[in-house]
Amino acid sequence: MGDLSPAAPGSVLRLGVIRKRADFVAANHAVRVARPGFVLLVRPCVQAPDQVRFGVTVTRKIGNAVCRNRMKRRFRALLRDMLPTQGIAGADHVLIGREGGVERDFALLRAELAAALARVAAGKGDPPRRPRGDARPGAKR
Repeated sequence: MGDLSPAAPGSVLRLGVIRKRADFVAANHAVRVARPGFVLLVRPCVQAPDQVRFGVTVTRKIGNAVCRNRMKRRFRALLRDMLPTQGIAGADHVLIGREGGVERDFALLRAELAAALARVAAGKGDPPRRPRGDARPGAKR
């Protein structure tokens, strides 16, 4: 599909923002790394190799609008700070907020994102999710 190599040392990548739903849906089929505060999705794209795009999404299951907006602001600040130097060159990065993400310390979120980006760069994403409706063996219906 594409190369998941990090930015070259000393280089700074240009940032872009993912705005179309189709891009978020496409990223959902990419490399996934789950952390306690968020899930990181990274999808290699056919775009400028010196650019990274990012998007943030938080489901309505988490808190109220004020809580979700605060979480998204924190994630955007984190991504704008880290992706130009540690992001995967030429890829889309999507952060999906999890329940505990808004209360987590910013330094802890930064460390978790750095670890998640390192896992993606090493090609060690989490196993793919099962399709919905796919019953586990032995599960009650």
